Amino acid sequence: MKENNVIEAEELTKEFGAFTAVNAISFEVKKGEIFGFLGANGAGKTTAMKMLIGISKPSSGKAKVAGFDVYAQAESIKKNIGYMSQKFALYDDLTVKENITFFGGIYGLSRARIKEKTKHLIMELGLDGIADQLVGSLPLGWKQKLSFSVSLLHEPKIVFLDEPTGGVDPITRRQFWEMIYKSANQGTTIFVTTHYMDEAEYCDRVSIMVDGRIEALDTPKKLKAQFNVDNMNDVFLKLARG
Repeated sequence: MKENNVIEAEELTKEFGAFTAVNAISFEVKKGEIFGFLGANGAGKTTAMKMLIGISKPSSGKAKVAGFDVYAQAESIKKNIGYMSQKFALYDDLTVKENITFFGGIYGLSRARIKEKTKHLIMELGLDGIADQLVGSLPLGWKQKLSFSVSLLHEPKIVFLDEPTGGVDPITRRQFWEMIYKSANQGTTIFVTTHYMDEAEYCDRVSIMVDGRIEALDTPKKLKAQFNVDNMNDVFLKLARG
């Protein structure tokens, strides 16, 4: 694995019977990069991510994440990454504080570290007044911000975000991306799937999947120049229409 890479995939494939969900994709992701993994619903984004985070074994191909092999070292991958699913991952029937404590324990942090992290996170997110409220009572935007922060509790090398801004309003989406920028600037690699093409503009590089294959991979600026269009949505439309 190259020194500056945190993900390397080569001909990575996932088949379900006669159906190929992910078809021989190859790419690299560098340390501290915001890497956008784009495509329409059903393009294969989530299936590919599940292989990379160690919860689904590839049918063929190779991949390493944070230096660990997806076939032989899936458990080591899980310990060294953060993950936020498109469905809200925290527990609605626990308070904000209880959720942070619970996940801190899962990530193997000491009690002292959990206490320190909880205090810092609540202050940073401005949740002082509602730290003892049930998470289920919070607006979706707050839940998503809290979920992202919890995925970073154990200071992973890379965090995987699966359509993290689905269903939230534009202002909250922008605030969420500010949190992503801050984490990337601190050296965390961000791997984010989205079907919002405007969010591609916020990424350092993007890959665009169509029917299980990566059909384009570059910086947003270069992709727009390559396809002679003004925005990433038009890049996607050109690819989707073949």
